[in-house]
Amino acid sequence: MKQLINKKHKSVNLSPPSLLALGFLSFITIGTLLLKLPFSHIGELSWINAFFTATSAVTITGLSVVNVGDSFTIFGKVIIMLLIQCGGLGFMSFAILAALSLSPKVGLKQQMMAQETIGQTSLAKATLTIKAVFFYSIFFEALGTCILTSAWMEHYDFEHAFFYALFYSVSAFNNAGFSLFPNSLTSFSGQYMVTFTISILYIIGGIGFVVLMDIKQNKRWKKLSTNSKLVLSTITGLNLFAFIIIWLLEANNPLTLAPMSFDDQALNAWFHATVPRSVGFNSIDVGSMTDASSFITMMLMFIGGGSLSTAGGIKVGTFIITVLSVISFLRREDELTVFNHRIPERTTFKALAVISITSMLIVIGFFSLLILEPHKRFLDLLFETISAACTVGLSRGVTEDLGPYSLMVLACLMFAGRLGPLTLAYLIATPKKSRVSHPDTEIQVG
Repeated sequence: MKQLINKKHKSVNLSPPSLLALGFLSFITIGTLLLKLPFSHIGELSWINAFFTATSAVTITGLSVVNVGDSFTIFGKVIIMLLIQCGGLGFMSFAILAALSLSPKVGLKQQMMAQETIGQTSLAKATLTIKAVFFYSIFFEALGTCILTSAWMEHYDFEHAFFYALFYSVSAFNNAGFSLFPNSLTSFSGQYMVTFTISILYIIGGIGFVVLMDIKQNKRWKKLSTNSKLVLSTITGLNLFAFIIIWLLEANNPLTLAPMSFDDQALNAWFHATVPRSVGFNSIDVGSMTDASSFITMMLMFIGGGSLSTAGGIKVGTFIITVLSVISFLRREDELTVFNHRIPERTTFKALAVISITSMLIVIGFFSLLILEPHKRFLDLLFETISAACTVGLSRGVTEDLGPYSLMVLACLMFAGRLGPLTLAYLIATPKKSRVSHPDTEIQVG
C-alpha cells in the first residue's frame, strides 16, 4: 500500500526545455480555445485559424490568416494582446516571478530554469533580470500607450484611441507586429508621431533587457559591458546600413516610396530598415518591394535583435561574433578579441550552432512549403518561411492563401524558432566531458 502511494506521488522530472515547451504549448492551447469561443470572434473562425493566431501571438511572430481588427471582438483582441504579453515576457519569467512571490526560497530546478532562460549564472542575477524584464515592459508599454493615445485622439474618440494605443504598444514592444488595421500601418505612413513611436518601442524591446539594465546602471559608454557595447554598435550599424540601402532601392519604386515626399521617404525607409529585426508591422506594401529590398529584408529577419529581448532571429550577438570569427581566422590571429576582451572559443561554437539550427529549420520548412504550395512564387514562400522561423511576422501577402498543412508547417516553425535558442542554451549549459582524450586529425575544409 505504501509503495502504491509513493508511486502516485512520484514527481515527473522534466528538463527545463521540456517545461518551457509545455508552458508555451499550454498558452497556445488555452489561447486557441478562448479565441474559438462564440463571443471572441465575428463570423466563422475555423480551428486551424484560431490555432494559428494563438501560436503566432504566443511566439510573438505576428503572421495572421485573418484580419484581426475585423475578425475578433474586443474580448478576442484582449485575449490576443494577453497572449502576446505572455509570450513576450516569457513563460518562465511569469513562472519564476510567481514562485518568488509565493516563497522566499526557490528550488534547485527553478533556479536552473531561471538561469538558463535568461542566460545568467546566479540566482541573484536571474531574479534581478526577471524583475527588470517585467518593470521595463510595463514602463515602456505605458509610455507608448500615452503617446499613441494622444496621437490617435485626432482620428478617434478616447476609448478607441486608448485601446488602439494599448494594443499597438504591447504588440510593438513585444515585437509581435499584430495590427488592428487591415493594411497594418500604411494609413499612418505620413504620421510621424505614430510611426516613430512604434519604431522606438520595438527597437527598445529588441535591444535586450540585460543591455537596458546595463545602460541604466552605468549610463556612460566607457562603463558599459563588452556585450552591451557590441550589441548597441552592431544594432546601430545594421539599422543605418539597412536604412540607406532600402531608401536607395525603393526611392524610385512607384508602388512604395516614389510617390512620397522626401521626409516621408526617410521616415518609411527608416521604419522598414528596423522592422525586419523581428516585428511584422509595415507602412508600405511589402509585396510590392523590389526583389533586392526583399533580399535585404530576409537577411535582417534572419539576424534579428538582441539576446534576452522580445526579438527573434539568430540575434545580433550571434551574427557579429560569427563575422568577427571569420575575420580573425582570415587574419591568422591567435584569439578573437572585442573591445580589448577575449571571446572564448565556446562562444564561437555556440554562435555557429545557433546559425546552423536556424538555417536547418528554414531549409526544412521552405522545402515543405515548396511541396505543399507548388503554385506559389519561390520568393514569397522563402520570405514567409524566414519570417516564421525567425518569429518576425512580415509577409508578402500569401499567408491567407496558404492551405491548412502549410499553416501547420509555419506554426511549427514559429514554435521552434521561439523555443530553439532556449533549448540550445540548456544543452550548452550542461556540457558532457569525456574522460578519454582522442588524438588530433586533419580534415580538409574549404
